[in-house]
Formats: sequence, C-alpha cells, structure tokens
Amino acid sequence: MAKQQVASEGNGELDISVFFPAYNEETNIAEAITSALGVLKECAKKYEVIVVDDGSKDNTGKIADEWAKNDPHVRVVHHNPNLGYGAALKSGCTSARYEYVFYTDSDLQFDIKEITKLLPLIKDADIVSAYRMDRDDPKLRILAAWVYNQVIRSYFGFKIRDVDAAFKLYRRKIFDTFTITCQHGCVDPEILYKAHLKGFKIVQTGVHHYARKRGASVFDSGSWGLVKFSHVMRLLKEMKRLKTEIRAGKI
Repeated sequence: MAKQQVASEGNGELDISVFFPAYNEETNIAEAITSALGVLKECAKKYEVIVVDDGSKDNTGKIADEWAKNDPHVRVVHHNPNLGYGAALKSGCTSARYEYVFYTDSDLQFDIKEITKLLPLIKDADIVSAYRMDRDDPKLRILAAWVYNQVIRSYFGFKIRDVDAAFKLYRRKIFDTFTITCQHGCVDPEILYKAHLKGFKIVQTGVHHYARKRGASVFDSGSWGLVKFSHVMRLLKEMKRLKTEIRAGKI
C-alpha cells in the first residue's frame, strides 16, 4: 500500500462512512477493508472505512492500524477491554463523519458490493435494513433467529424481516436524536425501534448471505442462546419504558 497524504474522492455522489465491528478477526479484516475501499471508490464521493476493534486478543487491531497509517480513508477505533457488540456499533455510528453510515460485520458473510442495492433506496428513507436471502448458517442458529425475530416483531409492532442482519445503511442524523444504550447483541432492535418511534422511515431489501470461511463467531457458542434470551427480556423492558416516555413527551 502506497502511503497517501490526502484522501481522494470517489466516483459516486454520496458521502459515506462504512464501519466494521471486529473482534478477533485477524484472518478477515484486511480483506474486509480492501473490499470496502474498492466499492466505495466507485459508489461514493467522500468516504471512510472505520474498524471498531472491540478489544481483540489477536492481531486485528494491529492490522487495522497498519492500514490506517497508509491510507487516509481508513480509521480505527479501539476498545480496551472488549465492551460488546452493541458498544462496537455505537462507536461506529457516532464516530462516523459523513452523511450516510453503513455497517456490516467483518466476518465476510456479506458481499459489501451489494451496498449498491441499498444506496438508491436511502434517497427516500432514513434507514435501509437488509434481510438475508438463503441464509447460510447452522440450522440451529437459523431456528433461533426465526424465534427471536418473531418475538421482536410481535412486541415492537413493526415488520422488520431480519432484525439482526448486519447490513444496514443509515442517515447519520438519526443518531443525533437518541442514544444507543445496549452493549450486547440486541443493539439492532434498539436502534430500529428508537428510530421507528422518532418517525424515521425504514425500508428493506434482500442481500445474499454466505458461510463464514475463516475464524469463529462468538454467537455460535452453546451458551449464547441463553444469554440472548436474557438480553431480549431486558431489551423489552427498556423499550416499554422508552415508548411510554416518548409518548409522554419526555424524550
């Protein structure tokens, strides 16, 4: 990588911040950054790639830092120690500099080139929330996700097809209207529900999903289902309080 002093502009029309929450993704993070830079050069005007290194114990942070030293489009946010997936999303959303904010996971289970499906839709919306077509995950995880989505949709009353799909595009301004408080894996429904209550428009589109090729997901551990359930219960309680306060004009 040749070191540049000034970030060049791309060939697109929009100014976009892309961020990757990352925990122990040393085998994937370089490819994730490379892919994002290649796509953004073609579809964005001004752009940046942010790696949120959530207290990784491997070389994820070091690899990302090396990229940031050599490319002015790349920045790194470090958490030390690990703070959780929700905290990583919060850091990415709030540190973004540009008008539009996109995030996807750094495990390469999505093709970031499909951001081009989301960009036309954001012109008439505030959030584009993708859903996974032909999800390529273990069957037990797919079943757990189906139950989880049913609970979220039933309680919150809005029809998001795939709440946790890590492929979303936001207008940066929405994060100036509320605070992300969830530090665990239920952060996506928190963001979507708060945005929904604030009157922001959410649209959806399908993207492809692929099996993880390298590394291991923390969400595949046997205990994660119980942890997720407890998080959902806390989230439901918090969202009920939030809904009451918004309707009462306190927020």
